Amino acid sequence: MSDQTNPFLIAQQQFDMAAELLNLSDGIRAVLRVPQRELTVNFPVKMDDGSTQMFTGYRVQHNLGRGPVKGGIRYHPQVDIDEVRALAMWMTWKCALVNIPYGGAKGGVIVDPKLLSIHELERMTRRFASEISILLGPEKDIPAPDVNTNAQIMAWIMDTISMHRGYTVRAVITGKPINVGGSLGRVEATGRGVSLMVRECARRRGQPLEGMRVVVQGFGNVGSTAAILLEQLGCKVIGISDATGGYYRGSGLDIAAMRTFTDRHSFRMLEGYSAPGVERISGTELLELDCDVLIPAALENQITEQNAARIQAKLIVEGANGPTTPAADTILNARGITVVPDILANAGGVIVSYFEWVQGLQEFFWTEQDVNDKLERIIVGAFDQVWALAEQRKLPLRTAAYLLSVQRVADANDTRGVYP
Repeated sequence: MSDQTNPFLIAQQQFDMAAELLNLSDGIRAVLRVPQRELTVNFPVKMDDGSTQMFTGYRVQHNLGRGPVKGGIRYHPQVDIDEVRALAMWMTWKCALVNIPYGGAKGGVIVDPKLLSIHELERMTRRFASEISILLGPEKDIPAPDVNTNAQIMAWIMDTISMHRGYTVRAVITGKPINVGGSLGRVEATGRGVSLMVRECARRRGQPLEGMRVVVQGFGNVGSTAAILLEQLGCKVIGISDATGGYYRGSGLDIAAMRTFTDRHSFRMLEGYSAPGVERISGTELLELDCDVLIPAALENQITEQNAARIQAKLIVEGANGPTTPAADTILNARGITVVPDILANAGGVIVSYFEWVQGLQEFFWTEQDVNDKLERIIVGAFDQVWALAEQRKLPLRTAAYLLSVQRVADANDTRGVYP
C-alpha cells in the first residue's frame, strides 16, 4: 500500500490540514493525531471439520474526550491496523460534527465471512467479542455493524458480553435486531442520511430532484437504502455496482427488483441479475459514468489521483468512509465538483446508533417516525452549519466539516486537561 492510499496517513493528512487552519497548539495536535488505545488479538476458532483456525482482529479507540467511543466492526480479508486506526479517527470527527457525545473507535477481523459457515461465523464472532470485551461497555465502548457485519452478528456480541456480566446489557452494542433492543430505523439510517444530503445539496443549488441521474457504488445496506429513498424522491438511479460488477441503464434501473434479487441470494450479491436494457459494466466504468450525483458507498480509496479527472458527476456524496483520497480531492475541487464528505454524509448510522444506545439505557423505545424525525433534524442541522462555514470562508465542504469537528474535539480535550 502506498502512502497516497494508506488510510491512516490520509486521515492524519486531513487532520493536519484542519489543525493548521485552526492554529491548534502542538500539544493538542500530538494528542489527536494518534489513537489513544489499540488492541490486537490473535484467537483460535474451532471449525466445522474439527480443525482449529487462527484469526486476527483489532479494536482501536481514537479519542475519549467527548464521551465513550463509538464505531463499527467490519469483517474483511483486507482489514489491517492502519485501516482501523483511520476509521476510528474518522469516527471521532463524525460524532463531533453531528454533536453527539461520543469519541471514535473501530474494530475489524481479517476474514472473508463468505468462506465460513453460519456456525463458524458465530463461534468466531463470540470469541472475538470475548477477546475485546476488556474494552467494551455502555459507558466505555459501544460497537455497531460495518462492512460484512449485520444485526445478527451484533446480537451474538451483545449476548456474549451479557453472559460475561451475568445479565442482559442492551446498550453495549447498537445495530441489534429489534426483538433484543434494537432501534426502529437503524438499518436504513446511514442510507437515509445520504439521501438527505443529496436533497439538501439540490435545495441549496436550486436543482430539482425529479429526474436527477444518480450512480451508486455499493449495493449493501447503505447503497441500496440510499438508492431506494432517492428513487422515491424522484431521482433516476442509472448505475449500481457491488463486488460482482456494475449494472447500468440510462433510462433508470428498477431498484426494488434489484433489492428483491439480492434479498433472495446468499450474501446479498447481484451476481446473475439481469433485466431488459441493463448493461454489465466494470466497477471502474461505473464511477466514471455521466451523472448528476455519484454515491461511493463501498470501501476506501475509490476516487484517487488516477481517476479523479475522469469523474463526470457534478456532486459526490460519500456513503463510504474514506472513498476519496486527498490528491483526488484537489483535482475534484479544481474541477468545481462538490463533495459532501463522509464524516457528514454517512453520519446517519451513528446518529441512530446513539438513539439506540439512549433507548437501551432508558429501557424506553421510540417510534420509527420519532427516530427518522430526530435523525433528519440532527444531520440537516449539521449540513447547514458546514454549508454556512464553507460559504463564509470559501472552503470545500470537507474542509469546513473538519474545522467544525476538530475544533469541538480539541476544545473538549483542552477543557478536560491532561491527567495526572
